[in-house]
Amino acid sequence: MEKRRKKNTKYSPEFKIAVIMDMRENGLSQRETVRKYWGTNGRTEEDLYRCSLKRWKRIYLEEGVAGFMEERRGRKGKGRPRKEPLDKEIENDLIAENRRLRERLEYVEAENEYLKKLDALVRAEEQKSGKKRK
Repeated sequence: MEKRRKKNTKYSPEFKIAVIMDMRENGLSQRETVRKYWGTNGRTEEDLYRCSLKRWKRIYLEEGVAGFMEERRGRKGKGRPRKEPLDKEIENDLIAENRRLRERLEYVEAENEYLKKLDALVRAEEQKSGKKRK
């Protein structure tokens, strides 16, 4: 016997709100509401819809109508929280500081290269003349 899998259905927030409001206004039980909206064919299928209905009812009681507007499927993002943008003045100051430091770095790197070449020339002269540095 082959079991047919039910396709996952995404219900709109408007539909969820309508079902919950109808259930509350007319005093319907969960089982009655499931039969009214889904017309189930078996106990296991009815239980699946009742679980959804129970979850929707909890969301409505805890968060109200706004709770249905939030997507709840899948994993929540646990990445680094977004930072608030900086003021333009602070951002411009940081950009200027960054440029100044890059220029300073270029100068120091050029100075370092110059000193390396000078040291190599001094060593070459000492080797030619046979002298040793102290």
